[in-house]
Amino acid sequence: MQYNTDFKNYSKEISNLLECVNHDLLKKSIDLIYKIKKNNKKIFIVGNGGSSSIASHVSLDFTKIANVTSTNFNNSNLITCFANDYGHDNWVKEAIKAYAIPGDLIILISSSGVSKNIVNAAKYCKKKNFRILTFSGFSKNNPLSKLGNINFHVKSNDYNHIEITHHIILNFLVEKISKK
Repeated sequence: MQYNTDFKNYSKEISNLLECVNHDLLKKSIDLIYKIKKNNKKIFIVGNGGSSSIASHVSLDFTKIANVTSTNFNNSNLITCFANDYGHDNWVKEAIKAYAIPGDLIILISSSGVSKNIVNAAKYCKKKNFRILTFSGFSKNNPLSKLGNINFHVKSNDYNHIEITHHIILNFLVEKISKK
């Protein structure tokens, strides 16, 4: 049956991407998130499209499973208000200005690494000394991959593969923090 072969190939492709994840970055991320938890700070997770759904899922899991206060900006009222007032390219930056405080962690997800609203938010966070984790794919030298304290890059040009790999990495971080 063709579907069986297709699924096996898909699984192997995702597995190969996961095998390339830098273990030092995982350890640094776990240590950083544990400090966030210990110091009663928050995690903000933001993405566009499918990455926005990942942000929703993972922020809930950080809060419920790992006991780390986490949220995202996936509220249509917030998005449309801030995009209307500040422009689409700046709404994430402005939301971070409004909600995050020094010591919080900002996790920014952009499969392409070039989403202007995510890149502009990262530049703002870097300037304000927020701790930043980035998740991107496609070009290794994309703008987002240069702005975080810790940068996860998935070596793929396939949105689906990049997003599922980001999701698994973030779920792994939740799992490790919940047991620490």
